[in-house]
Amino acid sequence: MGVTDSVRGGTGPAGRGSVLAVDAGNSKTDVAVVAPDGEVLGAARGGGFQPPAVGVGVAVDGLAEVVGRAFAEAGVGSVDHVSACLANADFPVEEERLAAELGTRAWGATVEVRNDTFAILRAGVAEPRGVAVVCGAGVNCVGMRPDGRTARFPALGRISGDWGGGWGLAEEAMWHAARAEDGRGGPTALAAALPAYFGLDTVYALVEALHLEHIPAVRRHELTPVLFATAAGGDPVARSLVDRMAEEVVAMATVALTRLDLLGEETPVLLGGGVLAARHPLLDARVREALAAAAPKAVPRVVTAAPVLGAALLGLDRVGAPRTVHARVRAHYEGG
Repeated sequence: MGVTDSVRGGTGPAGRGSVLAVDAGNSKTDVAVVAPDGEVLGAARGGGFQPPAVGVGVAVDGLAEVVGRAFAEAGVGSVDHVSACLANADFPVEEERLAAELGTRAWGATVEVRNDTFAILRAGVAEPRGVAVVCGAGVNCVGMRPDGRTARFPALGRISGDWGGGWGLAEEAMWHAARAEDGRGGPTALAAALPAYFGLDTVYALVEALHLEHIPAVRRHELTPVLFATAAGGDPVARSLVDRMAEEVVAMATVALTRLDLLGEETPVLLGGGVLAARHPLLDARVREALAAAAPKAVPRVVTAAPVLGAALLGLDRVGAPRTVHARVRAHYEGG
């Protein structure tokens, strides 16, 4: 089911909260402490969570600093349950390792670890039922039902069958632009638009600047909005990449709906992550058009709520909190 528990004691010196919600992505971490009545007692933000790069222990050490600040603001020393939605928790064995490490920190009596995409899904639905497709730096999809059944993908890039996301789209755009400029491929306006974004005259100069790190590698993703603008201007090559991204989003959503036996039921399909949340008109329209054809009863909508809300709601689901408590937490994050 993609969920791992670790039981641990943890009565803190300053009292106890109900749920510690953790949403830890590659670029940032948000933490919240929720009281039994749904009041958000404390919150904190920290840096990215990348256990493959630094190791599980060091990555959780980074979480500890953020959790410590949230606990201090909340005036608690522990919680009943830790609901952690973590980047790079792509396989059950990774969830187990992370849950075990979180369990040693004695933050809560129980620990539940899920991939961070589940936080986006739960933030966008009134009950734990639906599918979420996240297109940010990469692309991922998860689905869940109230009975605990889930659907998911490894989402490790091309080795696990994925295509697209912000980094992937930027790379594809560069590939077509380079081949257009040197004659190996057909013409595309991307050959002028991509280098122009960085104030350069040719794709050759842009490739050189990226290779020699005169332009930091982390800035490559900035080319994705240029791709969308070029597609909106009518360039066929750019448009084909946008269309393929939409097809990938819909393919993942449809498979998840099918695995959960939800294809024939009215079901929310949440669209999240920087690429989808930006609502680029061409991509948004194409996703909705293709989804209507593949899954007519799916109800697509963009998620704008903070993912840490989803982690909190998953925790409240686990401890059996009443709907009024869920509503109070949601109102805190959505301004209701």
